[in-house]
Amino acid sequence: MTVYLYNGDLPDNLDLGPTVAIDTETLGLNPHRDRLCLVQLSGGDGNAHLVKLEADGFSKAKNLKALLKNKKVLKIFHFARFDIAVMYKYLGVRCAPVYCTKIAAKMTRTYTERNGLKDLCKELLGVELNKQQQTSDWGQATLSDEQQSYAANDVLYLHQLKAKLDALLVREGRDGLAQECYDFLPARAELDLLGWEDPDIFEH
Repeated sequence: MTVYLYNGDLPDNLDLGPTVAIDTETLGLNPHRDRLCLVQLSGGDGNAHLVKLEADGFSKAKNLKALLKNKKVLKIFHFARFDIAVMYKYLGVRCAPVYCTKIAAKMTRTYTERNGLKDLCKELLGVELNKQQQTSDWGQATLSDEQQSYAANDVLYLHQLKAKLDALLVREGRDGLAQECYDFLPARAELDLLGWEDPDIFEH
């Protein structure tokens, strides 16, 4: 595994292929308060590309934005709802098309409520993830090696998880319904940003 760290944007000539795994790191879980600090990506080749974003640098990330809105590139997330929302808030881009391993897991692994990324990697891939850096300060000037490794691991296994979960969705006859859920995610994220996360517009 090689981890590449960039400041402000992806390189001009970087091609990550037709399916890209993506995750974000923020200062917290409130997109209106807690800014986007890092976007990590992987083309599924065992390498990770980390884009460190400063508070005044969101407008400069033209290559990253182009990738996010490229209709020919499928973006894989785990809990896409949050990542799509926070990138829309700070980068101004509606990310699509998307795939969410958390939704796929919830639609297939109904025998358990443990659908976190760590749980999926352990059960489906036999990989143990270290989540110690999950609550660290992602806004600091220099990211530690431990932070970079943690961020990389959040995208390195998403392609493999998608393949496993796709097979389970087909087995259970829920692949079409899952796709409709993925297609709705950008709108769901915008509803969250507009205040319909709580109370949920879909509640009674």
